Amino acid sequence: MKHNTDFDPELCPVRTVLAKIGDKWSILLLHALKPGQKRFSELARALPDISQRMLTATLRKLERDGFISRHVTPSIPPRVDYKLTALGLSLLTPLDSLSAWAAENRPAILKARQAYDRSK
Repeated sequence: MKHNTDFDPELCPVRTVLAKIGDKWSILLLHALKPGQKRFSELARALPDISQRMLTATLRKLERDGFISRHVTPSIPPRVDYKLTALGLSLLTPLDSLSAWAAENRPAILKARQAYDRSK
């Protein structure tokens, strides 16, 4: 019997990429950086419901995967700026499509949820 590697967690490119960007914070941070470079504090204000710890962890993950770059300016306190890399910018095209689809289909999804909840 041939082993199907299409969905192998180690080999599947979709799983590999979605595991890195599939959480809500990564997608929201990438969108927050779309207009250009932002300081850590600006990103924290843009996403007021993210904890400082989660913001730091998500930014590190996105930097490690090459989606954003981090620049530290020595000052007191240190200034840390983040911006999208070419790879991060290229990811915005499919993310923008997904965002448009979500906005367009949100009413239908909410209606389906209500119908489901009423039937249970």
